[in-house]
Amino acid sequence: MPNDLKTQAVILRRTNYGESDRILNLLTPEGKISALAKGVRKEKSKLAGSIELFSVAEVVIHQGKSNLGTLTSARMMRFYNNILSDLTRLELASEVLKKAERAAEQIDNPDYFTLVDQALKGIHSQFDLDLVRTWFVLNFAQALGEEINLFTDVDGSVLSTEQRYFWDNAECALRADSHGVIGSSEIKLCRLILTNPLATVARVSGVTDLVAALTPIMRAFM
Repeated sequence: MPNDLKTQAVILRRTNYGESDRILNLLTPEGKISALAKGVRKEKSKLAGSIELFSVAEVVIHQGKSNLGTLTSARMMRFYNNILSDLTRLELASEVLKKAERAAEQIDNPDYFTLVDQALKGIHSQFDLDLVRTWFVLNFAQALGEEINLFTDVDGSVLSTEQRYFWDNAECALRADSHGVIGSSEIKLCRLILTNPLATVARVSGVTDLVAALTPIMRAFM
């Protein structure tokens, strides 16, 4: 049907509505969509098992005259259930969803869906959480148009493989300092993070130790 949208969706948030319905906030490659899942809280609902938090589903949404669509079909594709088994992972996954929802309210970007899906998969797969957070934050900043400068320092000099740096929050750039914790390996990791899937970055030898030095940069973009 011409008013039906078939797409993939990350379940961002679910809100009970009425006696048996739910309003869903969905992140899709087309942007953020709100939809009403009628009767989904009833015991025999066919939709209920396909729209869990921390999952990706194939959905069909009927779009009428209002901004609130109607969920007519849902099929779970991926459920990152390991997230629910650990409080720290649950907190990070919730943080990812909240950040994506806030950003999607301002401007739609198809990269949001892919970044969230990869981050949830990484948390589910028990990747190092500091790596997942840093990968997500830096890539999300890039999607928002706030990409980190990995070519020149605060003085405009080309970054050198022989130099050490620290992150200057005021200038939002690297500043040369012989005692800095960021060197060529950490800069290479940043570049790798911004050009590769999370799963690829996670296979880099010693990545857990390297990512620790990037914490000031990650916090600046939080």
